[in-house]
Amino acid sequence: MEAIILIGAIVLVTLMGMRLIHRINARHDARIASHTFSDVMPGVGRRSRKHHRRAPEDSSGPVDRG
Repeated sequence: MEAIILIGAIVLVTLMGMRLIHRINARHDARIASHTFSDVMPGVGRRSRKHHRRAPEDSSGPVDRG
């Protein structure tokens, strides 16, 4: 009788573990499906400028205004 209870307990714990793993995998799949991996990452291909410089007004060189 004790052997049958032991086998039943092992089977029950195994089934509970399988159910837990199945639920974790389903949650992980849902999290992956919610992400879009085809979007361009922000900032890729763009250069950030820390110093914004104005374009020169005259391309003939520096002008002495004094």
